[in-house]
Amino acid sequence: MGMTAVEKIFSKHTGKDVRAGEFVFANVDLVLSNDITSPLTVEQFKKIGAKTVFDKDKIALVPDHFTPNKDVQSASNSKLLRGFAREHGITHYYEIGRMGIEHALLPEEGLTLPGDLIVGADSHTCTYGAAGALGIGIGSTDAAVAMATGKLWFRVPETIKFVFSGKLRPWVGGKDLVLAAISEIGVDGARYMAIEFSGAAIRELSMDGRFTMCNMAVEAGAKTAFIEPDEKTIEYVKPKAKKAFVPEVSDPDAHFAQEIRVDVDDMEPLVACPSSPANVKPVSELRGISVDQVVIGSCTNGRLEDLKIAASVLKGKKVHPHVRMIVIPATQRVYKDALKEGLVEIFLDAGAAFSTPTCGPCLGGHMGVLAEGEKAISTTNRNFIGRMGHPKSEVYLANPAVTAASGVLGRIGSPEEVLS
Repeated sequence: MGMTAVEKIFSKHTGKDVRAGEFVFANVDLVLSNDITSPLTVEQFKKIGAKTVFDKDKIALVPDHFTPNKDVQSASNSKLLRGFAREHGITHYYEIGRMGIEHALLPEEGLTLPGDLIVGADSHTCTYGAAGALGIGIGSTDAAVAMATGKLWFRVPETIKFVFSGKLRPWVGGKDLVLAAISEIGVDGARYMAIEFSGAAIRELSMDGRFTMCNMAVEAGAKTAFIEPDEKTIEYVKPKAKKAFVPEVSDPDAHFAQEIRVDVDDMEPLVACPSSPANVKPVSELRGISVDQVVIGSCTNGRLEDLKIAASVLKGKKVHPHVRMIVIPATQRVYKDALKEGLVEIFLDAGAAFSTPTCGPCLGGHMGVLAEGEKAISTTNRNFIGRMGHPKSEVYLANPAVTAASGVLGRIGSPEEVLS
């Protein structure tokens, strides 16, 4: 019997053929931590007696959640992260002004390559599956061990295969496909499993759309996500790659725990309603719901393609007078490209606020916290109770086109309503 791509990548990193269900001790290619998770990581690193990191070139430290720092605590966290990076000579430390949201930044920097095994003290590390890597979210203690030894134990996960067939309709993209997948299996349907996204509709997606899909696999409980590297993948990673890489793909006769088929021909843009990413409805069923705030950004949908889509809806329009619109590019490079392409001017002319890269509002940190009773529609990835602010606020999750259109309408709505 053949092997899944996940089994192949784990085999490569353990030096022997391994199968789903086996416990392994694997070498990792990169260890990631951020300004929230690093303080505990550093504490545990010291606690286990580690003196040096295993490889200063294979660790990435990104202050992105509460940065630019919003208070004394976040400033202290960033200071600790900065100090650790300097003490150990970490190559991939990204200071404010040169950083970005980690899951957009590392692929952009060529640090997430096909066939790699990457661990990160952040649950959305699964994003890197869009580049053909295995990205696995871990706890801060595990991150400390990985930073010290370059190794970590895993149970090789089984894989659920989603096959998306058909042709995408206008304004339907990666966000809608992944919301459909989460809706299909629920928020724990892929618990401690991998998800492999495949099919004609996936091949049609841009790399930005693929990153969106893999990013939200964890909202279905997945340990990691994966998209088979194709010509688009290689075209994306090759100019950025810092080292040689070997893509892996699942064998035709590989065993999948489950295969789920989704036809996208009739799919309209989808919205995840409070308070679960699995509570998904077509946008046409939600047109009566008013919104107070719109957020376009995050590690899910803050890439250049996302901003282009939002700007195409907003061009020549004004944000509804009762709505606050916040647009956050995922990285400094996205910020510069958005400036060059005139997107920032479109957002500002529409009445939106445009920010430096940060995770801020996604987790209710800063740059857009909701008050009691307020509703937001957002391109972010989670809408749990209290995620973006007050426990009695509500968050709806949607793609950039629907989110931008809703900002103009003052209620949830589709791009066609704005552009007709």
